[in-house]
Amino acid sequence: MSFTKSILYIFLLSMVSFTGFSQGFLKAEGKKIVNAKGENVLLRGFGLGGWMLQEGYMLKINKEAQQYRIRERIEELMGPKQTQEFYDAWLANHMRKIDVDSMKRWGFNSIRLPMHYNLYTLPADKEPVAGKNTWLEKGFTLTDSLLAWCKANKMYLILDLHAAPGGQGNDLNIADRDPSKPYLWDSEANQEKTIALWKKLAERYKDEPYIGAYDILNEPNYGFTNPKEDKNGTKEKVNAPLRKLMVEITKAIREVDQKHIIIIEGNGWGNNYNGIFPLWDKNMVLSYHKYWNYNDQASIAHIIKARDEQNVPVWLGETGENSNVWFTDAIRLLEKNNIGWAWWPLKKIGANNPMEIKSNPNYDALVKYFNNGGDEPKDSNVYSGLMELAIYSRLENTIIRRDVIDAMIRQPFSDETKPFKPSLIKGKSIVYAVDYDLGKNGKAYFDTDTADYHTSTGKRSAGNRGRIYRNDGVDIAKDSAQYEKYYVNHIEKGEWLQYTVNVSQKGIYTLTINAAADNALGRITILIDNKVVAKDIAVPNTGDNKKFSTFEVKNVVLKAGKQKIKVLADVGGYNFSYIQFVK
Repeated sequence: MSFTKSILYIFLLSMVSFTGFSQGFLKAEGKKIVNAKGENVLLRGFGLGGWMLQEGYMLKINKEAQQYRIRERIEELMGPKQTQEFYDAWLANHMRKIDVDSMKRWGFNSIRLPMHYNLYTLPADKEPVAGKNTWLEKGFTLTDSLLAWCKANKMYLILDLHAAPGGQGNDLNIADRDPSKPYLWDSEANQEKTIALWKKLAERYKDEPYIGAYDILNEPNYGFTNPKEDKNGTKEKVNAPLRKLMVEITKAIREVDQKHIIIIEGNGWGNNYNGIFPLWDKNMVLSYHKYWNYNDQASIAHIIKARDEQNVPVWLGETGENSNVWFTDAIRLLEKNNIGWAWWPLKKIGANNPMEIKSNPNYDALVKYFNNGGDEPKDSNVYSGLMELAIYSRLENTIIRRDVIDAMIRQPFSDETKPFKPSLIKGKSIVYAVDYDLGKNGKAYFDTDTADYHTSTGKRSAGNRGRIYRNDGVDIAKDSAQYEKYYVNHIEKGEWLQYTVNVSQKGIYTLTINAAADNALGRITILIDNKVVAKDIAVPNTGDNKKFSTFEVKNVVLKAGKQKIKVLADVGGYNFSYIQFVK
């Protein structure tokens, strides 16, 4: 696709995706989600995982990782008062207007809010009067603020009950489930509270057109027929309790709100719709979740089939946690099929999302203690580490992963490459290996291991094995000898990296390349604007793949202005740190 055509395509898609804001409530019309004018609306959004509901992995905690257990363990170390201070600070800092403003500017038009019921109402077993509902203002106030920020940006907010009373499945962290207490499915009190919560939400937001929909139960994962052998309900054939509860929730919502879309999810983490059909409401959307599988038509065939048979829109309510290559391919597939999406999550401690929350030494010590045991950290250090983490969750303190945003918004519809950082070449300028161009695999770089497809292949693959700095397939490691310096490693034959540079003065240059090799003797070819200027150059063996040394490629002619320099691995087995341009 030519540059001009790709820009036109992006423009036309944006017209489809963003048309119709301030045009009334979204609704289901046949297989499309439309606004009040009947115009197709393609939702492009993010789920706010980690804000109202902390899943342990987002905090690097992998032992007893339900939020309630994390909180209990924190209280054991520093007491309830300081624990409450941390959670208040977390909720205040993790999501703010600047986040919504930034999402709109980056190109997203919707937000999925994963709600924890305990911010809105008491647990059933803690109600002062059994069967009555105590409403808590905290959750509603947070939701009101988020809605106001969405309205200011003309973005849709989708309410998602992520943690239902009692928990909706055996994947305990997702719904913050306490296994010592009754499930949602075996407790009438929990089911009644869930229904009542949705009615309360619908009463509050019934006249709000920027509430895009009600996603009434996130990722049910429970084997109703055979809970021992089918723990997460992926093989469930009937799903009668799930259907019954969703019908009852819908009925309660419709008693007060006839306007909003109701989104439902199947069992088995949202994908098992056995026994759920036929649908029971005229304004419904089917949601499914997609992780770590191939991005081909076969991977969405089941939900396309359901869309066709039920004549109802579908929406990918949750996906992500993969590489930029996977993101780009998935979005291109989804939008080709007119399926909107909400990625997961917006931010966490970890690099495969738009914002990475930085850790700190005191928090790292707490995580180590929680995961591995050992000496108990001091309460003052725990408090300091957690409060610092809460401050680090503010957008301006996170690491903005612009490569992730570019892979989601631009790359699905453009083969153009762009500089990752401005590279003005003058004097003895250095271009770091990790700052290769932004763009698709095969256009800005080429790597042989680009994404994790383990639900399709049965084998996990890493993409960027280092999981730092960038989220493409290129493997990146941190140089322990130099603060905040990174290099490309695990380089294989045929892989290459491209750099768009802007040369201030034409002339003959020497390229000084910093690399390291252990035993294997790597070889490289250098191309400028796809023309070979140096072929099959040996990378010296330094005896240690972390012991970097330089070698020179002389007599390289560079013109003034922009040009693309490509470093191709004829033979891999070396690590690559930087190129210095010496005239």
